[in-house]
Amino acid sequence: MVHLTAPTTDPAHTGVPDGLVPGLTALLDGEHAEVRRRVIDGITSYAHVLEEGETLPPEEFKDRVRDVVVELAGSGLTGLGFPEEYGGGGDLGASIAAFEALAHGDLSVLVKVGVQFGLFGGAILQLGTRRHHDAYLADVVAGRLLGCFAMTEHRHGSNVAALETVATYDVATQEFVITTTREDAYKDYIGNAARHAELAVVFAQLEVGGEQRGVHAFVVPIREGPSTGSGRRAQPAAGVRIGDDGPKMGLNGVDNGRLWFDGVRVPRTALLNRFADVSPDGVYSSPIESQSRRFFTMLGTLIQGRVSVGGAAITASKVALAIAVSYANRRRQFEATSETEEELLLDYGLHQRRLLPLLARTYALHFAQDVLRTNLHAVLTGAGDGTEGEEHAKRELESRAAGTKALATWHATRTIQECREACGGAGYLAVNRFAALKADTDVFTTFEGDNHVLLQLVAKGLLTDYASEFEEMNQLDMVRFVAGLAVDTVLERTSVHKLLERARSLLPGGSEADAEAGHAGHAGDVGLRDPAYHLAMLGFREEHILGSVARRLKAGVDRGRNPGEVFSAVQDHVVAAARAHVERLVLEAFVEKVAATPPGPVHDALDLLCDLHALTVIEADRAWFMEHGRLSVSRAKAITAEVNALCREVRPLAQELVDAFAIPRELLRSEDLIG
Repeated sequence: MVHLTAPTTDPAHTGVPDGLVPGLTALLDGEHAEVRRRVIDGITSYAHVLEEGETLPPEEFKDRVRDVVVELAGSGLTGLGFPEEYGGGGDLGASIAAFEALAHGDLSVLVKVGVQFGLFGGAILQLGTRRHHDAYLADVVAGRLLGCFAMTEHRHGSNVAALETVATYDVATQEFVITTTREDAYKDYIGNAARHAELAVVFAQLEVGGEQRGVHAFVVPIREGPSTGSGRRAQPAAGVRIGDDGPKMGLNGVDNGRLWFDGVRVPRTALLNRFADVSPDGVYSSPIESQSRRFFTMLGTLIQGRVSVGGAAITASKVALAIAVSYANRRRQFEATSETEEELLLDYGLHQRRLLPLLARTYALHFAQDVLRTNLHAVLTGAGDGTEGEEHAKRELESRAAGTKALATWHATRTIQECREACGGAGYLAVNRFAALKADTDVFTTFEGDNHVLLQLVAKGLLTDYASEFEEMNQLDMVRFVAGLAVDTVLERTSVHKLLERARSLLPGGSEADAEAGHAGHAGDVGLRDPAYHLAMLGFREEHILGSVARRLKAGVDRGRNPGEVFSAVQDHVVAAARAHVERLVLEAFVEKVAATPPGPVHDALDLLCDLHALTVIEADRAWFMEHGRLSVSRAKAITAEVNALCREVRPLAQELVDAFAIPRELLRSEDLIG
């Protein structure tokens, strides 16, 4: 591995290679660089909204955020994912990149954009057909028609298939009748619902001719009559009751609300009918025969929301790190190496340990998000031939999106907290952004899918190899499916098995193998910085945990236990398998990005960060690797020493690594911290 610079007694003043910052910025911005910069330039002019969130009365701030969203719609940057004929940009990948860039600013604006264009507009685009597109999309994209996405209910959030809102087809009037079947089955936490939405895409159980057809989506007016400049708001539509969720931990510029429907009638054409339709005389039809498969196909088209949230979390982590690293690079405390000058915080080994591995992981997740965004664009905008290979690719995409979102949002929560603490009492002041960052991103771990539920979806795909029956399987079916296979069969189907077949020789087999590796206790052991070794270690962990889960599921069923009890007993193991899988995918993305970067300062900086990230991941789970014979005590200690050494080597580049995020100072605020 190349050492960019030799550590000195004053790393802050060590020379940094020319061109490093612009080179890194160009790499991070990637193919959508122009879109990202246009978005950041656009929201910089709204930087004052960050302060208004602290000073305006709550209802005024909600309206202010609404106004900003409508103004941004006029720029065309919020509608990039929609077809050009409706005023969009026709580029799904660019729309995700724009959303990621929008997360540098006020996160209430971000989420309201996500609700309006990603969820509401996205549902009409992905679940509707030409008649819906022509009726609504031009006004949605322009911000003239505001709407909401009414899926979650008070009694059912993650379990969408069990929603209790019902849409019954009345053949006599050719209408659907939307009903909240019990008082506590109301739609809840619905963004845009409490004040601004005129329409809702409502998810409800469809009943046709007395037969249950599962969850479908409908366009339902929830307000009627104009709002006025005097503050009078449009009134709820007939049969619709609207409530406000009240103050929240964060995102108080978003008007989250509750919806009840009391026999609300909408025309037959209100059904978003891409995957199913009802004829005027009440005949139900769908190109997808299976109800479960139809349901998962419908949800799969809405995956961009999950991808967007993960990307926004990574951006929020960058903002926090840009502030904390800049502060640590100018704040001095205590004399340590000089009798005349206090030491920079970032020159302390502990401070490096707190911030620099998080910085490395942020880069890793950024590149993993790049892969996910590219795959999303390819899968959702491809012509599609309906083959099993295409369906397999879609299920893999859904799994990768779920896992990346989980790791990215947990990372944001951890990173923002660590950065806040690293800025001391000053970090507690609202002007320094951490208050809003913490409060506004906390919900990222649970909306667009609870992270623990999402990781179970990842594990389900791994255990079944995204089989053709995937959408048919609930948890109990999955247990029975796995129990019917040999464990070796489960493992041989996985991508990690192929990786390990190529790299198994790189894995130490235990204490003797470690001793033979040559001075395992020496921090400079070249093998510790071999990316093939890093991938082999994470691949071994993934395959071993997955095999262990499969064996436990099979053993439980073979002993005659209830499949539900068996799954519950191994649920923590299931999540561990999924997490190990996604950690390996993240590292793979980083390793591939380093390999694809031409030699030079940018490559060398990424190389250091990639090593730091990989060894930090291994170090964090060193007890597991030791338990399973892949780390000796001496090698585990060597990895810890190597992480410390890498922190010292990254330290002279730390400021440039956050400067490369190219976040305008107006969006960072924090003048007392960053100078």
